[in-house]
Amino acid sequence: PPERKRFYQNVSISQGEGGFEINLDHRKLKTPQAKLFTVPSEALAIAVATEWDSQKDTIKFYTMHLTTLCNTALDNPTQRNKTQLIRAAVKFLETDTVCYRVEEPPALAELQKNEWDPVVTWAEKRYNVTIGSSTSILGPNIPASTKETFVSHLASYNMWALQGIEFIITQLKSLILSMSLIDRHITVEKAVLLSRLEEEYQIQRWGNVEWAHDYDLCELRARTAAGTLFVHLCSESSTVKHKLLQD
Repeated sequence: PPERKRFYQNVSISQGEGGFEINLDHRKLKTPQAKLFTVPSEALAIAVATEWDSQKDTIKFYTMHLTTLCNTALDNPTQRNKTQLIRAAVKFLETDTVCYRVEEPPALAELQKNEWDPVVTWAEKRYNVTIGSSTSILGPNIPASTKETFVSHLASYNMWALQGIEFIITQLKSLILSMSLIDRHITVEKAVLLSRLEEEYQIQRWGNVEWAHDYDLCELRARTAAGTLFVHLCSESSTVKHKLLQD
């Protein structure tokens, strides 16, 4: 359901055998498949607990992106293994947003070159691969060695982090922008802007439909930020030393 009346007063976390748990009053949070909601790091548990504590009179589940990502990691509703997750992520290279260029209008073509080329160049150097770009409807011809390099790199992440990486990729429609973001080469705001470059160009030219464009932009930023935070917290092995929601 999109919303539900808030049924708890206090939110806390506790450490169990399988990791860190979220407590709503004296009830332990469960996943949609009724599994115990357990996360691998205290920092992630605090972030999820903060989502639940931030809800007011009603629980707006569609705003709780970290909780949703944890549910996906725990329940794995598509029943995919690590190899399948990695292959699905790398497949986005074939239709990567920053690799598809226009020839007309010249102003947009120039904008894409100026804004996207630096990110592609960074990725090629960072991963020692060839990516390129194309104005063809078929897209660039990504070498098999490039795909295998990204497969090897993504294999260094755990299953939880991979769920987050795929979530970011589906928001930005770009593996390159997603990895640039996760590697802290660009910010969330920059990644979202680059993923919406053509739309932003059209807005500058024709004007902004405030209620629609602004909502879409804020929602995309929220999802992308949550996915990035999720990846970092799932890759984090250190423990947070302060108490939950301490003033």
